[in-house]
Amino acid sequence: MRRILIAVLAIVMVAPALIAQQEMNNEAILKMVKAGLSGDIVAATVSAQPGHYDISPDALIALKKAGASDKIISAMIARNAAPAPASAPAASAWPSAGTASGTTSTDPAGIPPGVDSVGLYVKGPDGAWTEVSAEVVNFKTGGALKHIGSAGIIKGDLNGYVAGFHSHLPLKLPAEFILYVPEGRSPGEYQLLRFRITPDSREFRSLTGGVAHAKGGAVRDTVDFATRKIAPRVYQISLGSDIGKGEYGFLPPPEMGAGKNIESGGKAYTFTVGD
Repeated sequence: MRRILIAVLAIVMVAPALIAQQEMNNEAILKMVKAGLSGDIVAATVSAQPGHYDISPDALIALKKAGASDKIISAMIARNAAPAPASAPAASAWPSAGTASGTTSTDPAGIPPGVDSVGLYVKGPDGAWTEVSAEVVNFKTGGALKHIGSAGIIKGDLNGYVAGFHSHLPLKLPAEFILYVPEGRSPGEYQLLRFRITPDSREFRSLTGGVAHAKGGAVRDTVDFATRKIAPRVYQISLGSDIGKGEYGFLPPPEMGAGKNIESGGKAYTFTVGD
């Protein structure tokens, strides 16, 4: 009886530690968010507990829609990026940038060959990265552009159009992009637009100031997307087939100090999604 009692006590003492060390995953994060735990607590738990997370674009979008904050998602991405034990290296949910199979090299800074300046790049069938040409965007005033802020950022609805009814860059999905942002900018300031086609142009309505993914008011022509940082100011984007066919474009934020000049024009990195 004494031996049995000692064994039971040992199990009771060890069990909490074993439970605490269970590997965290996306399902555990969703449970904590739905239970009402704050973003700070969930993010701290992610950092403290062992875990491996699905950080594919669809999984991150699902987390965001379920109420997970950017701080929680950033902690999950950072946890996945932590060095894995030599005996069991963690598999990445993303292929290495700049390769067709995820096996060839990038430069020491983590930037794939061919990505050498600010802009948007798309991966070709051969795994090479090609810069996406920008098209001129014309913004409509007529009450759509309002309230110039102290920093020159326009707040409110933004209506614009690009000449011609289709882009000269046809793509098939899934597709991978690399976004190289200017100093002081973040990928969250860019918007992925789904254009509405007219006989002679592609039109859109979104939010000004590069406030991506915000909702409210009139229907916006924006599409959610997720990014993964691969180097300072360099981010990888993967678009799945769920976005559907159509005309699209990445709209950069207004240039620093542009002020009212944004009303006259801008640019967008456009592409066509077909069969």
